Amino acid sequence: MFIISEQEIKEKVKEIAQRISEDYKDSKELVLIGVLKGAFIFLADLVRELKVNCEIDFIKVSSYGKSTESSGIVRIELDTSIDIANKDVIIVEDILDTGLTLKYIKELFLARNPKSLKIAVLLDKIERRKVDIKADYVGFVVPDKFLVGYGLDFAEKFRYLPYVRELSKTEYSP
Repeated sequence: MFIISEQEIKEKVKEIAQRISEDYKDSKELVLIGVLKGAFIFLADLVRELKVNCEIDFIKVSSYGKSTESSGIVRIELDTSIDIANKDVIIVEDILDTGLTLKYIKELFLARNPKSLKIAVLLDKIERRKVDIKADYVGFVVPDKFLVGYGLDFAEKFRYLPYVRELSKTEYSP
């Protein structure tokens, strides 16, 4: 079973925060936008490790429902409240999988004229990509397994785990 330990995650989050802090040390207006619900733990830990000031906002989108496969249809359930025009923006997401959701969000935000726009993901599942999109900050490249923990869920379960692990077939089979 595939697992990323709590300690490995802590070290990687700190490393990503150091890179962001260096990249944005001269930024006047940095906004981190977490993609709910999955990214809330990653975003919280990331912000605590940053050495630069930033605003925080959230967007909530849905494409999975209670399935282990993306529907391919992205719905906005909650939009951001901060005007991102002329600001440095980082989209913070738990996992980059097919890329459909992040591509949608990226295009939505680019239309709002940010000064810059980058993507930070804890997990990158490259082999599942359906669209051309890459994250600027990546924690771990992971295999094509359905993963839960550290904010990632299956049918709203398992987010609480302090590590990431593969969901077993017995946990989602009828």
